[in-house]
Amino acid sequence: MKPFSSLTNRIFFATAFIAVLSIAAAVYVVNKAVTAEAEVELVRGLNEAGTLLEENRSVLVEHFTREARLIADSPMLKAAVDTRDATTIEPIAREHQQLVNADLFVIADRNGRVLARLGTATVPDEWLSRKPADRESLSFWPVQHGILQIVTVPISIDRVAPVVFGTLSMGTSLDEALAHRFKGLTNSEIAFGANGRIHAATLPPDTWAALAPLLSETDRVGTVRLGGDEYIWVARALAGPTTGGPVALILRSRTERLKFLTALHTKLAATAVIALLVATLLSYAIARTVTRPLGTITATMREMAATGDLTRRIPDRAEARWQDEDARLLVATFNSMTDSIARFQREAAQRERLSALGRLSTVIAHEIRNPLMILKAALRSLRREDVAPDQLRTSVADIDGEITRLNKIVSEVLDFSRPIKFELAPADLNALAREAARAAGTGGDSPAVRLDLDESLPPVITDGDRLRQAFVNVVGNAVQALEAKPQRAPGDEIRLSTERLDGSVAITVRDSGAGIGPEDLPRIFDPYFTTRRTGTGIGLAITRNIVEGLGGRITVASERGKGTEVRIELPLQSPSA
Repeated sequence: MKPFSSLTNRIFFATAFIAVLSIAAAVYVVNKAVTAEAEVELVRGLNEAGTLLEENRSVLVEHFTREARLIADSPMLKAAVDTRDATTIEPIAREHQQLVNADLFVIADRNGRVLARLGTATVPDEWLSRKPADRESLSFWPVQHGILQIVTVPISIDRVAPVVFGTLSMGTSLDEALAHRFKGLTNSEIAFGANGRIHAATLPPDTWAALAPLLSETDRVGTVRLGGDEYIWVARALAGPTTGGPVALILRSRTERLKFLTALHTKLAATAVIALLVATLLSYAIARTVTRPLGTITATMREMAATGDLTRRIPDRAEARWQDEDARLLVATFNSMTDSIARFQREAAQRERLSALGRLSTVIAHEIRNPLMILKAALRSLRREDVAPDQLRTSVADIDGEITRLNKIVSEVLDFSRPIKFELAPADLNALAREAARAAGTGGDSPAVRLDLDESLPPVITDGDRLRQAFVNVVGNAVQALEAKPQRAPGDEIRLSTERLDGSVAITVRDSGAGIGPEDLPRIFDPYFTTRRTGTGIGLAITRNIVEGLGGRITVASERGKGTEVRIELPLQSPSA
């Protein structure tokens, strides 16, 4: 059995699918929203950390600049520099260097010659001599374990028309100690680098090679994998947009910061699984509630089909386990229907017996008695001893014709009374229409049958022989209607046409005969009903059985004095196939 052939399965799968889809969509939306918000928050925090680092570094530079200005403004230092005597300058320089704890403390004359040099940082004298003596400047120099920030201020007198004696350069290192200090302030990993190389960082040295390419991507947020963790980073230039200049990298572990999402996803997944189990059980319960009464009715109907007993009832307590208003109403309606069927069967059987008896007596009276009388007359002629040869041939022909007529009557009665067995195969409706027109109009005086056929009709899966019989019956009735017309006009004819519809085909037979009265039109498909003096009245009944058995329908429209139209519509493939 196919999984979706059962209503229970369809309801169960539909409700379960809706539940799964709803829960999955909810979990997906929540996960996406939480992850997106966490990502936004991570980037926002990273940018705030970069801003905080830049502000703290600017404060540090500003502090060193103020200290340098105060020292350069010292009268004792100015007098010593004016002497250009290193032995005089050095004690003063050492005293000031110890006070500010600078990593580099250099005093040079106005020409750039170094007069005193203190501190652990190593910077070439040639590089320092290139610093302008008449204005303040900030520069950077990479050293062994960091990057040196160097503030240079002029040593001069008379601010209106300054006289420059020399310069004072003080430097402080962006080293690992400062990086760890900034890490505590920003809750981020910090790295300082220049010229494509990392000089100091809070991360292990084995990660520096992966960080070096990031120095050129300033003011951009990206991700990098270091070891087993993924980091989100931003690079901030410390000396403006200069190539190879000092850069600070601020990094935060994306893996660590988003670790809480793993626990959240686990809880959501567990909740979704529980919800799915509950939804599945509820779906099955709902499906059973809906289909159990239908199952009981279906089982009863199977018994009715197997036994032929259409009066079988459903027990009143058959739905006790799933008793609700809809189930009770369904059972009561079904039992009312079977009671009505039983009553109608009894009444219809009685009416049918009486009606069939009356119709059959009419057939016997009008169709069988006349041939019998002709047969009796022919036999009486044959008993004469002086019967002439011509009379003998005439009597034999009468006997043969009436026997054929009686056989046709018996065949029609049998065809109507027994079930029709169809043999389905591809058939050409246009060819069947032509054959029916030829078979129905074989007489010399027969009205013309005009064909208007749609040659684009595809082959139809049907029973060609049975369909041809139906066409012959309809066209034959049209021929008889025109032959019985008291006065036939020159334009009287029968038109047989075919046309293709959407998924089906139509065959129409029109005649311009006397038509059918409104009192007789509802009864034309009744068996044994006929308005002619001869005929069994079961031709159209057989035709309707054939058409409906092949999945089609037949309709008749008629107006007295104007003619009749019979329309047959058939599917391209019979449902019996």
